[in-house]
Amino acid sequence: MAIQLGFVVAEFNRDITYMMEIEAREHANFLGAEVTETVYVPGAYDMPLAIKKMLGSGDVDAVVTIGCVIEGATQHDEIVVQHAARKIIDLSLEYNKPVALGISGPGMTRMEATERIDYAKRAVESAVKMVQRLG
Repeated sequence: MAIQLGFVVAEFNRDITYMMEIEAREHANFLGAEVTETVYVPGAYDMPLAIKKMLGSGDVDAVVTIGCVIEGATQHDEIVVQHAARKIIDLSLEYNKPVALGISGPGMTRMEATERIDYAKRAVESAVKMVQRLG
């Protein structure tokens, strides 16, 4: 049976996360995994609740996060990514299932974000490998 993936996708910077999502879906298909559930959230900071709900349903083997946090005039981007990443790790450990970090940033320009669209592909790869290796 195919590995069942859930995607949690940030709508903030949607022009970039849209391209990330397409690449992630194509790579999941290439690896023989199936994206069975997708939840769109306003931004990376909003991901943990959607991840928790997805993991709690028991319908997915792993979750892939897809987001893009671009540098602003303040340190807001750093705070957002640090807190989201910390909670994502906590949820992975709490539910004993991989949650792959496909959030690019912080500290990058829009141009750099465009160059890092493949972070979503890497996250899919990570999620699939973790499911396979942890059985």
